[in-house]
Amino acid sequence: MAQKTAAKADNQTKLLSPAQIFFRALKDRTAELGTTLIRGDWKSKLSYIIMGFGPLMRGQIVKGISFLLSEILFIVYMAGFGGKYLAKMSSLGTVATQKIGRKTVYGDNSFLILLFGLLTIVVIAVFILLWAMNIHENAEEERRLKAGRALPTNRQLLASLLDQNFDKTLLALPVTGIFVFTVLPIIFMICVAFSNYDATHQPPTNLFTWVGLENFRNLFNFGTNGFGSTFLTVLTWTLVWAFFATFIDYFLGMAVALLINKKGIRFKKLWRTILVLTIAVPQFVSLLYITKMFANDGIVNAYLMKWGWVSSPIPFWTNPTLARITIIVVNIWIGIPYMMLIATGLLMNIPEDLYESARIDGANAFQTFWSITLPYMLFVTGPFLLTQFTGNLNNFNVIFLLTQGRPQSIALSGNAGYTDLLVTWLYKMTVTDTNYRMAAVIGIMVFLVTAVISLVVYGMLPSVRDEEGFQ
Repeated sequence: MAQKTAAKADNQTKLLSPAQIFFRALKDRTAELGTTLIRGDWKSKLSYIIMGFGPLMRGQIVKGISFLLSEILFIVYMAGFGGKYLAKMSSLGTVATQKIGRKTVYGDNSFLILLFGLLTIVVIAVFILLWAMNIHENAEEERRLKAGRALPTNRQLLASLLDQNFDKTLLALPVTGIFVFTVLPIIFMICVAFSNYDATHQPPTNLFTWVGLENFRNLFNFGTNGFGSTFLTVLTWTLVWAFFATFIDYFLGMAVALLINKKGIRFKKLWRTILVLTIAVPQFVSLLYITKMFANDGIVNAYLMKWGWVSSPIPFWTNPTLARITIIVVNIWIGIPYMMLIATGLLMNIPEDLYESARIDGANAFQTFWSITLPYMLFVTGPFLLTQFTGNLNNFNVIFLLTQGRPQSIALSGNAGYTDLLVTWLYKMTVTDTNYRMAAVIGIMVFLVTAVISLVVYGMLPSVRDEEGFQ
C-alpha cells in the first residue's frame, strides 16, 4: 500500500511544471520550519539559534561543525565588513572624499557601497538557505532516530561527498564562480539603471544615488532631451539587421551547399576549401581591410571613377542607407561559409529514397526542394537559426569593425550612429560617454528584446512542436 501511494505521488509530481514543483517544495520546507520548532526536541530547537547544535549533540561532528562554522563566518563578515555597506545601501553614501589643503579626507564610495552591499545581500540569502538546511537536517535526524535507524557516521558523511553527493562537491566551486562573476555583475548593472551614475557622478569625489525610474522615462522620452527617438531608430535597425543577416546567409549558404553537392559538379573539395578560407582569415583583419576598400578614397571608388562609371565617390560609409546595405552585403560574404558547411552535412543525411519517390511522382527540382529539402533543413536547423538570430542581435564585431556605428548625426542622442546596434550603442555609452546609468538601461532592453524574441520563436519551432516529425 505504501509503495502504491509513493508511486502515485511520483506520478503526480511528474505532471507538475518546474515552477509548481519549486513552490511545493518551498511550501513543504516552510511548514517543516514551524513543525520542527513546535514538535522537535530541545537539540533541534537550540539549532534555530546555534546552527549545527543538534547534529553535534547527536554525534554528527562533520555536519555540525560545518553549520556552526558557517554561522560564525557570517557573524564575523556582517560585523566587520558587510554590515557597514548594507547600512548605506539606501543612500549609496552621503560623505564625498575631499581634499582639504594637502590632506585627503576620505568619505564614502558609492560604487563600493553598491557592489559590497549587493554582495552582502547575496551572503544573507545564502546564510538563510544554510539556516533552513540546518533545520531540515535536524528534522531528518529526528525522523531517522524515531524510525529506529542509525545515523550515518562521520566517515560515511565524508565518503558521501565523493560518492552519492559527489554532484554537490563537483558543482560547489562552479556555482560559486557563476554567482560571483556572472550573477552579481548582472544584478549590479540592473541596480545602476536605477541610479544617476554617469560622468558627473564619479565616486569617490562625486557620489551617485538612487533616482528610481527616471532613466527608463528618459529612454522612452521622445522630447528634445530624451532618448526615445534614438532608441526607436537603433532598435528598428537592430531587428532589421538581425533578420537579414540571419536569413540571407541561411538561404544563400544552403543554396551554395546544394550547388556544390549537385551531381556532376567537379572539384567539390576545391570550392569548399575556397569558402572555408574566408573563415580562416581573422575577422579583425578582413573587416578592417574592407572598411578601407569601400572608403571614399578606397580602391573600390578609385577604380569606379577611373573607369568612368561614377563621377564622384559613392558614400558607402557616410550615407546611412548605403552604409546599412553595405554592412548586410559584407556579412553575406562572412556568413555563407558557416552555413554552407552546416548544410553540407545535413543534406547528406536526407534519405535518397525521398528524392527518388518524388522524381517518380513527377516532381521538379523546385517542388523537391520545397517539399523535402527545406522542411528537413528547417526542422533540424531551427534551434541553430534562433541562435544565429539572437547572436546577430548582439553582433558587435561586424558593426564596430566596419563602421564603429557611423555615420553620426546630431539627430541621434547618446553618441549613437545610424549603423549602431543596441550593443554597440551600449558600448559607446559606457566607454566613450561614461554614461553608465543609461548604458545599464540599454543593457536591460537588450536582454528583454533578446529574451522575448527567443521565447516566442522557440515555441514556434517545428523541432519543438513536433519532436517526432522526422523520426
